[in-house]
Amino acid sequence: MTEKTKIHRLAERGVSDMESINAILDEGFICHAAYVVDERPVVIPTLYARDGESVLLHGSNSMGIARAVRRGSPLSVAVTHIDGLVVARTGFHSSANYRSVVIHGYGEILTGEDQTRALNIIVDVLIPGRLADIRSNSEAELKQTSVIRLALEDVSAKVRTGDPSDDPEDMNTGVWAGVVPMTLQAGAPIPATDLEDAVKTPDYLDPYRR
Repeated sequence: MTEKTKIHRLAERGVSDMESINAILDEGFICHAAYVVDERPVVIPTLYARDGESVLLHGSNSMGIARAVRRGSPLSVAVTHIDGLVVARTGFHSSANYRSVVIHGYGEILTGEDQTRALNIIVDVLIPGRLADIRSNSEAELKQTSVIRLALEDVSAKVRTGDPSDDPEDMNTGVWAGVVPMTLQAGAPIPATDLEDAVKTPDYLDPYRR
């Protein structure tokens, strides 16, 4: 954590050890990435995967974030897990239980073997076991794809858990308070409508697990 990522509001919720930060990142696969275009902030949702001390973002060569990185735009990437709605006795203290990570820095466009390796990591992180079943990317596909590496240097995390934090004067008002748990759960795989009848769902998708 640096001065740029130091948590000032509710600092007691801050998490600074990289083991915990990596665990939050490893559980997710969707982030929101912010960059600057013509002095205007832009935010997009995109897939990501952690690779050691960096995160990998991927998409089309022509996407705005890739063009912004080439121009030297700073990036800010946020990952959030909502673990529950915190239902307090007042609207002011109602909140959410969450785990979040925010990363600041300047991205690097990967090329050559680094690009190929990064794309394989993204596939293997999102769907463990899939890489062995599919063909390699073609040269044409690689030319159309950008992978951005963002180092986990300026990074911070916040976590909230537990009950509502109601004021003492609101405790005996007869109003319900507590937490509504929330989880992200994978459903059963749905075969493509044009899938050959003989092709069975692979074990790593039934059930899907990471």
